[in-house]
Amino acid sequence: MLTLILNKSSKSYDISDLIESVTWKGRKGSAARSLSVTLADTDKASSGVDVTRGDSLVFYEDGSELFRGLIMASQRTDSRKETVTAYDNGIYLSNNKDTFVFNNKTVHDVFVDVCKRFGVKTGSAASTSYKIPELVKKSSTAWDTLLDAISQDFKATGNKYYISSEKGLLYLRKRTENILQYVLETGGNITSYSLKNSIEKINTRIKVLTKEDTVYAVEKNTELEKKIGIFQDIESKDDDLTDAQLKAQIKEHLKEKSTPEETLSVTALGISDVISGVGVWVKIDHLGIARTYWVDEDTHTWNGDVHTMTLKLNKNNGVDKK
Repeated sequence: MLTLILNKSSKSYDISDLIESVTWKGRKGSAARSLSVTLADTDKASSGVDVTRGDSLVFYEDGSELFRGLIMASQRTDSRKETVTAYDNGIYLSNNKDTFVFNNKTVHDVFVDVCKRFGVKTGSAASTSYKIPELVKKSSTAWDTLLDAISQDFKATGNKYYISSEKGLLYLRKRTENILQYVLETGGNITSYSLKNSIEKINTRIKVLTKEDTVYAVEKNTELEKKIGIFQDIESKDDDLTDAQLKAQIKEHLKEKSTPEETLSVTALGISDVISGVGVWVKIDHLGIARTYWVDEDTHTWNGDVHTMTLKLNKNNGVDKK
């Protein structure tokens, strides 16, 4: 059962009986998840939604809250339907700019600071130990600043973090701690799929340059270059890492960049817990697939009582356990 609550000032209204369809989605790299609801355009609906005064929506499935956020757009058509679109509080990270200067601060510190700066309420935040020597972002969004901090931590430690919104609170979480036990499989809950393999963005070597543009190091995938030729990328030397750390980092980067991109798209029966940033076990016998994938993009759709989801999945090279 779907429930939709409209909050106006200090009052709340249950407008579940007006729902015609719901689309709830998010993707990797996006600060906020969105909810678009098509409502029957009655007097009750049209008088209930006012995007100019910051009305908000809370969406439940079977009594479990999936989304709450600020209504930021509405559209009415000649078919007497009204569609409203809301975004969770991650939108405050992407829609606020400032100049940020951090010295010897962790991702945890940066997360707490930017959220406090723009009045965003937070839940728990993962403890991070690596101190970023310097992070300066001029006229940048809070979201880009956080992504930069997360990227620098990953380069130094190999740990991956992501940000999510739940019940009006933002959380910072370590990615590998969020491998679900859900199984998606043909003959079961998968209704269609497609698999794309590509080397369009591949690199066979990385050249690292100093601040003076002199060559510090070149890492090559020799065997791959024999097959497809040279595809080179340039990176800048990070003076805050030791030579040993830099060499290990370059090798890891090349390993990732010289691996063909594999994107699996799946349409399946809806599971509300399966959203961007989590991992699922996928079994497709025809393709010989039986492994964990990350969800990079998800779109959940409800038409009446029918819940389906379309996922874009990224091959996870770190975790293969079911």
